[in-house]
Amino acid sequence: MSTQELLSPILTFLKCETPQQWLIEATKKENLAIVLIDHLICELKAAQSAMFLIRKYAVDKESSDALLAWLQPFEALIYKREGDWRTLAAKNKLTKSVIPKSDSPYGQDLIDKMVLLIKEELHHFYQVLEIMDEFGIEYKSITPCRYAKGMLKHVKTFEPDALIDKLIIGAYIEARSCERFAKLAPHVDKRLGDFYISLLRSEARHYQDYLTLAGEIASFDISERVKFFAEREAELILTPDNDFKFHSGVPA
Repeated sequence: MSTQELLSPILTFLKCETPQQWLIEATKKENLAIVLIDHLICELKAAQSAMFLIRKYAVDKESSDALLAWLQPFEALIYKREGDWRTLAAKNKLTKSVIPKSDSPYGQDLIDKMVLLIKEELHHFYQVLEIMDEFGIEYKSITPCRYAKGMLKHVKTFEPDALIDKLIIGAYIEARSCERFAKLAPHVDKRLGDFYISLLRSEARHYQDYLTLAGEIASFDISERVKFFAEREAELILTPDNDFKFHSGVPA
């Protein structure tokens, strides 16, 4: 499948394309560190979000603890600056099979899709660390941008609607990431451009997985909620933003 074929449904799903002003800012040499560090954090956050969904909605305590242990070395590196990033590739596997708790209405499909997503996000996390090492960029703490919070504040407060909203938001975050990687690829160092292109297929599948799960779990037509979040997402992308990051809006 060509890049264009891959992107076509994503561009239909998103209400707007990334503004040129963001692309100009993102491809400035002095912003390479912030783009890579924020990308690194986004990969971890994506894994954490998927992990949260499995733990909250699908598994028992034993499986939940196993999942937390899986993520721990990755979180320790970012939040506590503990461990050697080079050892992380060997730690990206679950030590025991994750099984749904018996009373979960969401069950194995949620687990299967999210476990695969977590594995891939953590693999990408490691790849970004490799690239940062190659470019001589050290990790430093940065503030989160307004993007995810700007959508999560609209999540409904009752179930299963809250879960459905979170899955739709997950689809938008993955779709926007995919669109931005494709936009950046032709304008950056070849090593980085090739890496961004290599991410497109999994990011495109992740957005579909989130959307499919939302549709399966809902007992109602989700198209209105999808449309609602499309509009919120586009507002965040198209309005002025003082904080330049991977998912930020138009540089103010």
